[in-house]
Amino acid sequence: MSSVFEFVAESRGRSGKGVARGARRQGNVPAIIYGGHKEPQMLMLDHNEVIKHLEHEAVYSHVLDVTVDGKTEKAILKGVQRNPARFQVMHLDFLRVEMGEALKVHVPLHFVNEASSVGGKKGGIATHSMVDVEVACLPSVLPEYIEVDLANLDIGQSLHLSDIVLPEGIEIVVLAQGVDHDLPVVSIMPSKSSKEEGVVGEGAV
Repeated sequence: MSSVFEFVAESRGRSGKGVARGARRQGNVPAIIYGGHKEPQMLMLDHNEVIKHLEHEAVYSHVLDVTVDGKTEKAILKGVQRNPARFQVMHLDFLRVEMGEALKVHVPLHFVNEASSVGGKKGGIATHSMVDVEVACLPSVLPEYIEVDLANLDIGQSLHLSDIVLPEGIEIVVLAQGVDHDLPVVSIMPSKSSKEEGVVGEGAV
C-alpha cells in the first residue's frame, strides 16, 4: 500500500472524454502529470486510494511521489475535479517539481489563539477572509501550513498578509504586486453579547 504522500498510477496512452469515462466506470481516476521540462503524460489511478489520500490536508501542500509504471517523480497536486453529488473524484492534475526551482503553491492557514486573543477575551469573534495563501518557495522548504497568531488582535482590528510571520525562504506571491494587495486575512468582530455589554458598560456610573 502506498504512503499518504505517494500516488501510484498507470500510464494512460490515450486521452479524450470517452477514455476518461471508461476509466471512471472501472473505478479509476483519470489524471495528468505535466511540467518539469518534460512532455505531459496521461495517468490513471485507483479511485479508492485517491479518496484515502485526499482526506489528508497535507497532501494539498506537500511535495508528492507520483509513481508511474514503477518510476517515481516528484510533483505537487495542482488540481482536483470532483462530482460532489456522487462523492467522486473526476480528475487530478499533477505538476512535476524540480527541487532546485521555486514553485508556487496554495498553503492552508492555521489560526491559533482565537479564543485567548485580546478581542476574544472580550467576547469578540474571529472572521476569516482567507483560509489559504499562495506562496513561492523551493520545494525543500514548502510548509504543510502557515500558522497565524491572533493573540494580540483586539475587537475591530484586522491582521493583513504582511502581518503573517513566515518561515524562512517563504514569500507570499500577491505581496510582490504592491501594498494595494496587502489584503486582510482575519478580523475580530464584536459579538452580539459583547455589544450589549459595551452598552451596559457605557451607561454604568
